[in-house]
Amino acid sequence: MTPVLVFSGVGKHYHGREVLAGLDLSLEPGEILAILGPSGIGKSTLLRLAARLVRPSAGKVTLAVRRIGFVFQEPRLMPWRTALENVALPLLAMGMAPSEARPKAADMLARMDLATFSQAYPETLSGGMRQRVSLARAFAVDPELLLLDEPFTGLDPELRLSMRRYLDDLLAASGAAALHVTHDIEDIPARTHRILTLTAAGARFGRPTDLDTTALKEAL
Repeated sequence: MTPVLVFSGVGKHYHGREVLAGLDLSLEPGEILAILGPSGIGKSTLLRLAARLVRPSAGKVTLAVRRIGFVFQEPRLMPWRTALENVALPLLAMGMAPSEARPKAADMLARMDLATFSQAYPETLSGGMRQRVSLARAFAVDPELLLLDEPFTGLDPELRLSMRRYLDDLLAASGAAALHVTHDIEDIPARTHRILTLTAAGARFGRPTDLDTTALKEAL
């Protein structure tokens, strides 16, 4: 089976400062990889490299899929568009007819328990609701690869728990591969297959059971 994403000796530096060095990883179809580490260690840079938003300074990034969903720390919704229009936007950009895009967007909002808010504008929605619209938008394209950049940052504990449940359900239903960046162990999806820990000492892989080890928590 062809990997969805491969990093081969990837390095990245900005203005002479090394952010990542010699990183090797392979993501299989349907695999969920959590990337743990403190702020400033290169987690978001890794996602941008995966999405080909930036080029590596060294090594090679091989991306074998076309449909990619990206969920940012902030929802990044178009304020002049309704929730429905925001979710439909990437579908229209892919060339889907409005007659197909709008029902699909409506279905995604319904799955996020936002059916009654489809015509609402972002400014009228709570922070948690806006982030659910962002998740609906990412999954609307039927992504083969999902990139999540600390999507629960800034939400209170109850909302974070709710968002994790929505995310787990969507991942289970979609079968998409995922890279989930976070600095908080509690935010890792329940279905995670592997963990990549980034520290000043380098990168290392672990299993989901490693989440409960004192050593991992102290490293972060």
